[in-house]
Amino acid sequence: MNRVPGNAPATQTAASASDTSAAAPSAATAADPACKASVARAEALRPLAKGDIAALSLATEPRRLPPLSFANRDGQTVSLADFKGRVVLVNLWATWCVPCRKEMPALDHLQATLGGPDFEVVAINLDTRDPEKPKAFLADIGIGHLAFYTDPATRTFQALRAVGRGFGLPTTLIVDRDGCELAYLAGPAEWGGSDARALIRAVVDGAAGATPAAN
Repeated sequence: MNRVPGNAPATQTAASASDTSAAAPSAATAADPACKASVARAEALRPLAKGDIAALSLATEPRRLPPLSFANRDGQTVSLADFKGRVVLVNLWATWCVPCRKEMPALDHLQATLGGPDFEVVAINLDTRDPEKPKAFLADIGIGHLAFYTDPATRTFQALRAVGRGFGLPTTLIVDRDGCELAYLAGPAEWGGSDARALIRAVVDGAAGATPAAN
C-alpha cells in the first residue's frame, strides 16, 4: 500500500507526518447510531469475505462516512450524498500508485458487470499535478465504464484518514444506500473476480429490501 504525499494536516511537522509509529486518529467522529443496521448486514456478509477479498474488514460498529466531496470530469462538485439510495464502492487511487494502476481494470469490470441504479463504483483519483495524466492513463488501458472523479487537494483522503480509514493507497470502502460503512480495505484486491462480485451482489440484494433511514 502506498502512502499519499502531502496528506498530513498543515499543523503537523514534516517529521510527525512521516512517523508511521504515531497513533491512528480517533474514529469516534464517524460513529452514528442510525447506522446500527449496517453492522448486522456486514456480519451477514462475513462468509463471503474470502478468496480475492479475504482481507476485507467488515463493519463491527455503526459508522457513517464523512461528507466526502470531489469533482467529476467536467469539474463540477460531486458529493457522496449524491449517491444516496445506491450501494457504493468508493476507491481512492493515483497514477503513481502501482497497485492502484493494476486494480483499475478490475474495478472497471465490476462496474460493467454490476453497475446501475443499485450499485456504483466511485473511483476518486488523487493525482495532485497534471489533471490530464489520470484521464490519459485510463484511456490508454481501455477503461470505459468508470466515471472519472478527481480530488487533487486530497481532501477525501484526509477526511477518511481523520476517522481511521485512510493511511495509503489504494483505499476502498463499501457503503450502503444510507451512507453507512459496510466494509473497508487498505490495499488492493481483485474487484473484478467472482468473490467480489458475489459479495457486492449480496450487498445489493440484501439492501434492496431494507427500509431507508429517516431523514
